[in-house]
Amino acid sequence: MHSLIAYTDGACSGNPGPGGWGVVLQAKSGLKIAKQLELNGGAADTTNNRMELMAAISALDALTQHSKITIVTDSVYVKDGVTKWLSGWKKNGWLTATKKPVKNEDLWKKLDSVQQQHDVIWEWVKGHAGHPENELADELARAGMAPYKF
Repeated sequence: MHSLIAYTDGACSGNPGPGGWGVVLQAKSGLKIAKQLELNGGAADTTNNRMELMAAISALDALTQHSKITIVTDSVYVKDGVTKWLSGWKKNGWLTATKKPVKNEDLWKKLDSVQQQHDVIWEWVKGHAGHPENELADELARAGMAPYKF
């Protein structure tokens, strides 16, 4: 794990519906947190997967220089997408193995672009399992969604 870590999460009320994303970005010195930045945002009509992707994109976009970073997500979709499926999608002209268009292609392209500017390790953590930073990212995602919920 790198000394720069981003915990990311997305949330959606209805799927599709109003959604939000959250990021807890930590710079660690040894085992201590030297600096922590909390980010969030949302959209009026979106999906949970889009918000999960936006969280990862936003974490990487927040970096001002080339960095070694670990992104911790509770989304199997994001982790498997970026580590297992992305290269095939690109080779296949953004079609899945079954020749269907890749869902959320715009965000996958953006994530691919921003991650190429950094050395990224992707880790998965079980969501809603008491992991403090993941729980905080979830709170931030729900707060990002709040302005869009009626």
